[in-house]
Amino acid sequence: MSEQDFRQRVTEVIGAFAPRRADAGNTWGEGDDRVSVVAERSEGEAEEIAELRRYRAHLDAHALAWVEGPAAYGGAGLSTRHADLLREVETEHELPDDAYLRFSASTLCPTLLEHGTEEQRTGLLRRLRTAEVIACQLYSEPGAGSDLAGLSTRAERDGDGWRLNGQKVWSSGAHYSDLGLCIARTDPDRPKHAGLTTFLVDLRAPGVEIRPIRQLTGGASFDEVFLTDVHVPDTARVGEVDGGWSVVVTSLLNERSAIGREVGVDDALVDRLVDLARHVQDPVDDRTRDQLADVVVRAWAAQLTTARYLDGGGTPGPELAMTKLLTTDLLRQMSDVAADVLGAGHVADTGAWGTYAWSELTLGLPGLRVGGGTDEILKNAVGERVLHLPKDAR
Repeated sequence: MSEQDFRQRVTEVIGAFAPRRADAGNTWGEGDDRVSVVAERSEGEAEEIAELRRYRAHLDAHALAWVEGPAAYGGAGLSTRHADLLREVETEHELPDDAYLRFSASTLCPTLLEHGTEEQRTGLLRRLRTAEVIACQLYSEPGAGSDLAGLSTRAERDGDGWRLNGQKVWSSGAHYSDLGLCIARTDPDRPKHAGLTTFLVDLRAPGVEIRPIRQLTGGASFDEVFLTDVHVPDTARVGEVDGGWSVVVTSLLNERSAIGREVGVDDALVDRLVDLARHVQDPVDDRTRDQLADVVVRAWAAQLTTARYLDGGGTPGPELAMTKLLTTDLLRQMSDVAADVLGAGHVADTGAWGTYAWSELTLGLPGLRVGGGTDEILKNAVGERVLHLPKDAR
């Protein structure tokens, strides 16, 4: 199917579900003035998830819930370019927030395609893409963040399954998820990157306790997850016993790819920053004008660089760390420019539309710079695995 025909078909399908977004949506002084990259919700999640499931079921009925996925598992078997076209059309319509689906669709599905059993693929992939099942990541621990392989959660054999004990932290969306992709230590006598195994954990199972973590932004999208003698059948194991590190690497590469593709800086956010300067400074001073010009150029360069890395298709490689680094660094720069322009208005709400709203981006940015691998760890990955520089001292 040609790209033009596909876009027309997608527009008709999505248009039958939701109206087009008003052109005035980005007009200064109109609509919601929040500026956020990582959504922080405190209420209304159940209703939003129900509406998202209704929309994903609508797409699935028209074979569009997984455009680039294999037909054997509910996909349409088309290219990543077709998937990008679907996302472009989605931005033009008033649709439910798909952030609830991000890990399930962009990270877990490709991970199961590479490491999962046939039973897991046939039983889960389509349900993950339609949001019938929502999943999250259970990786980081209080003592194992950047050094993820230093985790202490244990999984011990128990008949035809496993017993998991430990604590996970910074698990996005665990409180509304059905499954968690969990990494645990199955052989404490092996080197730390070995002896690890990954499991799909039922988050409604006995022994699972989930506690939301309240953020500086006021939201609570991250959680602590406590596992106490949680039984997991061996059929829920992903990959080989003691071979979980390769599963983790695959999932992290796909996560960074998703951040670069789906959480990147778009033109609308750059326009909002330029509009902010125009409305707060009259006229815009030379220093701010130079800063804005740098943001515009770097945003354009980041979009082209990300597209070059992602358009090749196939399994993401270590160079995908660059897409996340470009995104987080540009957002940090935009946050700094907004703070310079607003001054005290960045931390004290004057009630003026579009001003104090930038504080949510500033307060939420540290979380984005940690998720999917800290900036420092990713720079090491690029230096060592892409540029082949000498390894950092361990």
